[in-house]
Amino acid sequence: MAAQYRAAVLGSPIAHSLSPQLHTAAYEALGLHDWTYDRFDVDEAGLEGFLDGLGPEWRGLSLTMPLKRAVIPLLDGITDTAASVEAVNTVVFHADGRRTGDNTDIPGLVAALHERGVEKVGSAAILGAGATASSALAALSRICSGEVVAYVRSERRAEEMRGWGERLGVAVRTADWADAARAFDAPLVISTTPKGGTDHLTGEVPERVGTLFDVVYDPWPTALAAAWQRRGGPVLSGLDLLVHQAVSQFEQFTGEERPVLAAMREAALRALG
Repeated sequence: MAAQYRAAVLGSPIAHSLSPQLHTAAYEALGLHDWTYDRFDVDEAGLEGFLDGLGPEWRGLSLTMPLKRAVIPLLDGITDTAASVEAVNTVVFHADGRRTGDNTDIPGLVAALHERGVEKVGSAAILGAGATASSALAALSRICSGEVVAYVRSERRAEEMRGWGERLGVAVRTADWADAARAFDAPLVISTTPKGGTDHLTGEVPERVGTLFDVVYDPWPTALAAAWQRRGGPVLSGLDLLVHQAVSQFEQFTGEERPVLAAMREAALRALG
């Protein structure tokens, strides 16, 4: 018998995504046996056709790269949160036929930090300047009262980060990547680089550190996270972000607000071995 309600994650490549395990674990935890969650390899060229081919049983989609901006013209509206970074990772299908987009990465970052007791900081540092860095800035706009220093590799990236800061209302100062170890003096450091991107900095982690949020989750720990933990500093991983943003997606798709965070986290840890 076909599922009554469907959701899925789209992207290209997509085989690595843990979203099916997370959402399925939530369905099982709450006894939602009429829900299924799949993955589909869809690129920008195929996105419009995929959306147009979905039936009434569909309730939502999770999006990864390269679809987070490509989907925006195909939607009937997006939330202010998604508009703030021009990126949608969540599509909700409504009973009246509308498709709306949201970005759950930003509240997911904030929720993950709140879970670890980080609710307000006076300053922060960001390592990197890609798409995740703009989401990190948007999250910091909610919890950081002072300056954010972004360590970047080029003047073009520096201009982009300053532009995001102006747009998001965050006081952003940029600094050269060669000085990235100076970030470690901040009470909160968010590393948005791909795996291996900060390995060369591990020898420069100081004796006293604040909180590190490293968005990598596989392999874990990163060399930087391991060095940070040896100093006794609190460390969050990309897994914390992954599960918190997935909880928000699950709630929007299903309308359920019962606790599923623990089930999702356990499923993610199991999937990663």
